[in-house]
Amino acid sequence: MNAAKPRTERRKWARLPLAIPVFVRSRDDKGKEFLEFATALNVSAGGMLVAVRRSLPAVSQIQLEIPSAPVAALALAPQVSRNLFAKPLRTTPEEGYYLLGLKFSRPLIRANDLNGLRRKRAVSV
Repeated sequence: MNAAKPRTERRKWARLPLAIPVFVRSRDDKGKEFLEFATALNVSAGGMLVAVRRSLPAVSQIQLEIPSAPVAALALAPQVSRNLFAKPLRTTPEEGYYLLGLKFSRPLIRANDLNGLRRKRAVSV
């Protein structure tokens, strides 16, 4: 019998399965700029999985904007990220959509702010 080896988790941060509306701005394979309303399917401090209607070149620079309602109380809140820059790591076609695995240019949290939020690596026994 072959014993299955546990896979080592390579992600630095845990993914949260959240459906978040997001605007995706980039250039298509012909260099034409576009803006598409899309849905993030999961999010981590290092990136997100986004469902879009078009395939993007692997070298694309992507700008993401998370829409939010204007709220006066947010002016007093700490700085939050609404505009993010990312690059695609993988694209998977899926029933009329493309699932883009994106890596943020800068993580949403700094490494020294983690305080135990980092995902622990799996250890093989």
